[in-house]
Amino acid sequence: MSERPPEPFHCDVEPARGHVRLIPHGEIDVASVSDLDAKLRELREAGFDRLLLDLREVAFMDSTGLRLILHWDDLARQDGVDFRLMPGSPPVQRLFELTGVLDRLSFVEPGATQ
Repeated sequence: MSERPPEPFHCDVEPARGHVRLIPHGEIDVASVSDLDAKLRELREAGFDRLLLDLREVAFMDSTGLRLILHWDDLARQDGVDFRLMPGSPPVQRLFELTGVLDRLSFVEPGATQ
């Protein structure tokens, strides 16, 4: 295990024609999940109907992060929004596998166009 402290949570936003890629950095947990939710809401309210949540820079995610992603997946389905995920590190992906939701969510590979 690394002796380095975790990177402080923040998000990068990369808008493109009709879609946006949101890249959280650090840990998605009880301390940061409201920030991620607020950023997703802000992007949705700005009119983006294609959201890509890029998990490659996430060092850790707990059940609150998973719950948020499942909530946004449900909202997207109800509202006709295209909500996709770019897979994270093996520990992050393992959370999706262990909880049995991997096949429920829409993942895209890096380099794929949304």
